[in-house]
Amino acid sequence: MSADELVERVRATGLLLPAHPVVVLFSGGRDSTCLLDVAVRICGADAAIALHVNYGLRASADDDQRHCEAVCEELGVPLELRRPGPPRAGNVQAWARERRYEEAHALARAREADIAAGHTSTDQVETILYRLASSPSRRALLGMRPREGVLVRPLLGVTRQDTAAYCVERGIQWREDESNELDTFARTRVRNTLVPALKSIHPAAEENVLALAEILREEAEVLERLVDAALGGHEQIPLAELRNLPVALARLVVQRLADAAVGHPAPGTARRVQEICALSDHASLDLPHGVRANVRGGVLTFGRTPPLRS
Repeated sequence: MSADELVERVRATGLLLPAHPVVVLFSGGRDSTCLLDVAVRICGADAAIALHVNYGLRASADDDQRHCEAVCEELGVPLELRRPGPPRAGNVQAWARERRYEEAHALARAREADIAAGHTSTDQVETILYRLASSPSRRALLGMRPREGVLVRPLLGVTRQDTAAYCVERGIQWREDESNELDTFARTRVRNTLVPALKSIHPAAEENVLALAEILREEAEVLERLVDAALGGHEQIPLAELRNLPVALARLVVQRLADAAVGHPAPGTARRVQEICALSDHASLDLPHGVRANVRGGVLTFGRTPPLRS
């Protein structure tokens, strides 16, 4: 695929639009470098802005920042730099991701812009396989969506090899993250071990994973309409009606209600559907992720678990 063909493929998605403001998450790697250049070619240099977060966690972090500064100067794109404080205890990757998106959303709100991330179809395969191993959920197999609110992923239709070839053809240098070669993180083990093992079984393994995810996303739209019909536009359901639904549909209904109640995905709620159905007409059940199922007068609703009293 030539560089021009890649641009036209991205343009056809409608995720990047001429003159529409966009904040590009820019690490300096091949994918985000490709994305930034594509955004400039489609949206225009006046509409694009790059965000680089220097976490200071690697010896090469300052070199990465200087590289990003040079690329943005060459492309004529404003660069917003952020240096967050030391990471909190726990999952450093999750902390870094949260900080990056917090900063991006702040910039996007100020400019009424979209946020563009450089996830490719290669990342999509790795994400699906990782979620398949770590989460017993149908939703895990749907992968990343091209658009989630203001977040867009214009490169989901191209591979990591395509983005590298694009940068080479365009004469744009990128930085390699040495941590991508270490098996410290589960995602890296998926990339370096699991994906090659699957391709050794079938050379089209990656394409088959993507095709399956697309089929499941299309079927998910049908299932969502069934949930809509079961709820009838309400954010509650009589427990007797829930008990009469096919168990697969009942799982989807309680998951929808729980997600809406807390404002974010609440994995694991659907697997507790039998316990929920067994509740009396006036009872509560605390579930994972701060979710509480409440039955009052035989009607089931969901809410946040109240904080413990000190």
